[in-house]
Amino acid sequence: MNRVKLILIFLFAVNLPAIALIRNVPSQYSTIQSAINASSHHDTILVQPGTYFENINFRGKNIVLTSRYYVNNDYSFIHTTIINGSTPQFPDTGSCVIISGNEDSTAVLQGFSITGGTGTKWMDEHGAGLYREGGGVLIQYARPVIQHNIIHGNQTPSGGVSSTGGGGIRIGDSYPRFYNNVVTNNTGRYGAGIVLNYTGGEYRNNIVYKNYGSLEFGAGSGLWINGSFSRPVLVENNTIVFNTALSGTAGVYSLGAPATLRNNIVWGNTAGSSVQISGSGLTVRYCNVQGGFSGAGNINVEPMFDSSNYYLRSSSPCIDKGDSSIVYNDPQDPGNPGQAKWPSRGTLRNDMGAYGGPFSSVIANTTVGVNSNQQALNPESIILFQNYPNPFNPKTIIGYTLSDLNDRSIFVSLKIYDALGKQSAVLVNEHKSPGSYEAEFDGSGFPSGVYLYVLKAGNFSETKRMMLLK
Repeated sequence: MNRVKLILIFLFAVNLPAIALIRNVPSQYSTIQSAINASSHHDTILVQPGTYFENINFRGKNIVLTSRYYVNNDYSFIHTTIINGSTPQFPDTGSCVIISGNEDSTAVLQGFSITGGTGTKWMDEHGAGLYREGGGVLIQYARPVIQHNIIHGNQTPSGGVSSTGGGGIRIGDSYPRFYNNVVTNNTGRYGAGIVLNYTGGEYRNNIVYKNYGSLEFGAGSGLWINGSFSRPVLVENNTIVFNTALSGTAGVYSLGAPATLRNNIVWGNTAGSSVQISGSGLTVRYCNVQGGFSGAGNINVEPMFDSSNYYLRSSSPCIDKGDSSIVYNDPQDPGNPGQAKWPSRGTLRNDMGAYGGPFSSVIANTTVGVNSNQQALNPESIILFQNYPNPFNPKTIIGYTLSDLNDRSIFVSLKIYDALGKQSAVLVNEHKSPGSYEAEFDGSGFPSGVYLYVLKAGNFSETKRMMLLK
């Protein structure tokens, strides 16, 4: 073999990427973060079922972080592989997952339940001040794929910041692909479900429901959009329903950000008014919007959800009513040419909502709960959040949400007990209307130790633990 050939072989070999590895948690690495720290670009971190009390950071690595869901699309692994961010090492960094190091589209987060996060104090890059955002997931300067996750029960508590938003997920100055996720039961003063701040991205086939906002910046409890980016915001085939806010608009709100909404269902969101979509900069087409909205192909008809997971009934007016362009077609049923593959329905023309279009897929195998104007509201839906910070010294915040109370008030008590069950303090003892609340506990006069806090509201009662550490 001549010298030229040897040189070419050497140059080819040294430029080959390192062999991508599968790093297993917990068999090889006890924590998800330790596996990330050990990983190189293009590695896969495979996480077995369990609850991982962690606040993880991709640290600029283009890796695939996944549960066993990816092996055979077994949806049970999404529900049983949990990233719980309720015990952050640093209280100001309480997001469950942070992706903020210029990760590209080969960085993937998929197949997890993401819960318990309290967001991260984040200095706004555009000069607006200090905010706490991204309770579940915080993305900045990145282009990851976020798919098939359930982002639920996260919050962005107030205190020491200008405001709080993106209880479920906050995305800024980025271009992610956000597909087939469930975003529910998250809280924030604005954008309780999703915040898009000076960002682009593709947001397709997600269910965003029952997120609870407060009263700032138009609220936008389902989806809140602000600022323009070099690439567009595309919001296609999502179901954005039954989110609430104390004022403003509970469905979709834009502060002048250019965004296209196509083939969505925006219904049953309630705030200071019954308006589902408001703000400026929005192009809305082929959407079912309660109360109506100007735009080609838009309708205003009860969507007729099935009894679980916001599937469409066979008689739903949203079937075959999305954009008729072929690029938006539902997948074809291999055994029935010309007909859509489940969970889409009807013919190949796009179905409005999360189960229509080329990205149509079953999202979760559990009942997520359905409201409809043809149904009575569900019984009280009450959430008690983990206190923040925890451990604490001497003060901590306890958040809770009251929703689906048919606009009535309910008697609420929130009490603190020591480890022996002796009552230490009463934080709330009064009637409360539906909404999101926070109560502060000051442990200055109490000894270090474990304390219990108990929320009672009607027939609801829940107890959580916290630690005072002096």
